[in-house]
Amino acid sequence: MNAGAGTDAADSQAAKSGDADSSAGTRSGILPAEAIAALAQAGGIRVAEAFAGDQIQPASLDLRLGATAYRVRTSFLPGASRTVQACVERLSLHRIDLRPGAVLETGCVYIAELQESLALPGNLAAAANPKSSTGRIDVFTRVITDRGEAFDQVEPGYTGPLYAEISPRTFPVLVRTGSRLSQIRFRQGSPRLTEAELGQLHLRAPLVDSDAPSFHGGVAVSVDLSGFDGLIGYRAKRHTGLVDVDAPGRHRAVDFWEPLAADGSGALILDPGQFYILASKESVQVPPDHAAEMVPFDPLVGEFRVHYAGFFDPGFGHAGAGGAGARAVLEVRSRDVPFLLEDGQIVGRLVYERMLAVPKTLYGAGAGSNYQAQGLKLSKHFFL
Repeated sequence: MNAGAGTDAADSQAAKSGDADSSAGTRSGILPAEAIAALAQAGGIRVAEAFAGDQIQPASLDLRLGATAYRVRTSFLPGASRTVQACVERLSLHRIDLRPGAVLETGCVYIAELQESLALPGNLAAAANPKSSTGRIDVFTRVITDRGEAFDQVEPGYTGPLYAEISPRTFPVLVRTGSRLSQIRFRQGSPRLTEAELGQLHLRAPLVDSDAPSFHGGVAVSVDLSGFDGLIGYRAKRHTGLVDVDAPGRHRAVDFWEPLAADGSGALILDPGQFYILASKESVQVPPDHAAEMVPFDPLVGEFRVHYAGFFDPGFGHAGAGGAGARAVLEVRSRDVPFLLEDGQIVGRLVYERMLAVPKTLYGAGAGSNYQAQGLKLSKHFFL
């Protein structure tokens, strides 16, 4: 796929023109890094400590754990009339000091304070997702707000603290104050592209290298079980040691993962309760003037969940940012029954949204872009 050929000028112009509305205050779009920094400076994002140098990403902000977490009996939503802290006081089993570092065990639910809080203007909403590295170690995490009625969703004009629900599913993890498990995106208006708009964007800057892409409900992404250098993926081992979330390249992959050899069948039976790392058949591109997100797939076509970490920043897979040929890595877990996954089967869909402006630094062009030009790849914590 010639992912970025001839698109830069058009990308820049599209970001400047935006929607039909002419003023920046009424256009729909995702805030780029520079606007996130300006929002923080204006008091819309409040922090316990100054941002780290790489905390603001091209179209999102990493969220940092605060000083305290609580092990709670159950996951919950506060609902329209309660604060998160009030719910924690009722459900807490144990208070944990994160400052020296703490182990979060598998099968447990934790609520952690975040260092960032919000005071959003009335025209700005936000949405959160696990960071890519968080999803790839099977740590289920969601952001909760006071009086929130949905996970990972922040209503326009919200003022208050943010909390992370954390539940390691496969590996126990070591975290500490400042660890970054989640990220948040800020959205003005309704910038999501329609099916027709996706088709038009694909003609300008191919979004996937498929001969006949499907755009219904987003750009279809299928699984590659033909093999990457003899492997189709990895299956997580159980009863392993700790994964230190702040220690990239420190853990031997063989201690945590079982490689799955390509056997020529083009199929894989997913065992219930097991966690797999697979990769998409399509190379994916996110043009500089757009952001993308992997959305939950229709459960009626299979009893499995794909991709905990859904954000794809502007420039992912883009040739101009060194990402030509980037695959989407798929974090896959079967639900209650074994399920046969076959090569080329659709497992997810990417929705695309307009940016309010092209970020100055694209994904892959700066520090912290661990998965540009990736194929089948474990999280940054492991070495082969």
